[in-house]
Amino acid sequence: MFSATFIFKKKQFDDEFFQLDQQIANFAKQSTGYLGEESWENSATGCVSNVYYWETMEGLQQLMQHPAHQQAKQNNRNWLAGYQVIIAEVKRAYGDGSIAHPTALLKY
Repeated sequence: MFSATFIFKKKQFDDEFFQLDQQIANFAKQSTGYLGEESWENSATGCVSNVYYWETMEGLQQLMQHPAHQQAKQNNRNWLAGYQVIIAEVKRAYGDGSIAHPTALLKY
C-alpha cells in the first residue's frame, strides 16, 4: 500500500482551482487501486493535509501524470502559499477496528 500526503497552506481559491480540484479528485477515485483518502487541518499553522491511499504505485503514478494534476502543479502559486508532498509505502497499520480507514485492508 502507498500513500501520498499533500500538505499545503491556502491562499485564494478561484473557479479554476475548484474545477481542477474536482477533476483531480474524480480521476483519483477512478485510478487503479485507489483505496480512499482523509483530510486534516491544523488551525495553529494554517496547514491542510490530504492523505490518499493506493494498493500500488500504479494508481498514484496515473494521477501524477493526469493533465489536470499537471496543470494544477504549474499554477499552484496562484492558490497555495506553500506545499509539501510525501510519498510513502505503508508497511503496517493497526487500531481497535472502530474507525473505518483505508489501511484497515492491510494484513498485520
